[in-house]
Amino acid sequence: MKSINGERRNKVKGAERHPLVSVVIVNFNGGWLLTEAVRSVLEADISLEIIVVDNGSRDSSLTCLRSIVDGDSRVRMIENNRNLGFARANNIALRQVLGEYVLLLNPDCVIRPNTLPSMLEAMVREPEAGMAGCLLRNPDGTEQAGCRRSVPTPWRTFVRVLHLNKLFPYHPRFQGFVLSRQVLPRESFSLEAISGAFMLVRREGLKHVGLLDENYFLHCEDLDWCMRFRQAGWKILFVPSVEVVHYKGTCSKDWPIRVLWYKHKGMVYFYRKFFRHQYPLSLMGLVTGAVWGRFCVLAGLTLLRRLVAEGRAKAGFRMRNTFYLAGSSPKVASTSATAYRAKPESTSVSGGVAKRAHSR
Repeated sequence: MKSINGERRNKVKGAERHPLVSVVIVNFNGGWLLTEAVRSVLEADISLEIIVVDNGSRDSSLTCLRSIVDGDSRVRMIENNRNLGFARANNIALRQVLGEYVLLLNPDCVIRPNTLPSMLEAMVREPEAGMAGCLLRNPDGTEQAGCRRSVPTPWRTFVRVLHLNKLFPYHPRFQGFVLSRQVLPRESFSLEAISGAFMLVRREGLKHVGLLDENYFLHCEDLDWCMRFRQAGWKILFVPSVEVVHYKGTCSKDWPIRVLWYKHKGMVYFYRKFFRHQYPLSLMGLVTGAVWGRFCVLAGLTLLRRLVAEGRAKAGFRMRNTFYLAGSSPKVASTSATAYRAKPESTSVSGGVAKRAHSR
């Protein structure tokens, strides 16, 4: 593990108006988006430090980033030799942060210059809030499902898996945990959970609650943290007036089945950790079976889509190769009179090409 520090210090105009914010970004093959994420943070008119923890990336994401921020003392990089997981990599940086506030930011999130100042103002207005999230948008402008949600209890998960919320959409007992389909309030409000893609944490709350649970490798560690903050008496704040674009899945697109495995494994651990004494053993067993059944279905569909895509790619390659060896290209059918008149001439030319190809 090695740390790389810059030498030049940039002066920030608004640094004296806002407390220091430590931005932690865990990267794994984030590509050009990592640089865009860091660049967007540096445009904020506040005092900040950025700690990029790389989990053994094999792409050019760090090279790209160095070309932009080399010499800027606000940016530090910590390089791991392998992928340690999201929680463990974040904890490496969380032990080193200096700011009064800490932002966990995904490397595929791009913020605006006023994002952090607006979030800090919201946190100041709500001193009982231990962490805050904002409205995450997909690149097409739609709201991302995980940015505001209720805690996925075993019962809510059971309802979601069996689609009972669709059968009984107005029954309070059969409501799911995803809140993105509900009307978006205009003012900030408290809720049960936010997304770890953008999570602004008060350092006082961090000291009180502790670091992320490293039993999670990927996914569900943010839910765990939200649960622990609420159990410790802190509120979870959601600020709908602040928007961030999240290019979800950039770092995990090459490992879809492995990501599904870690996600569902984390869900089972989450349920056992927080709910095993609150629910009957029979329901817990049913929910656990449903979770792994869901994994099998999604993994099977993912594998099937990959096989179909590879089959189509191979078929296209064989077709192009066949026409290349024959020395001709695919003919486009035409119903025009000109095409019918040109047909004999076209045939004779093809025959000549075939003879030349055979003679080679």
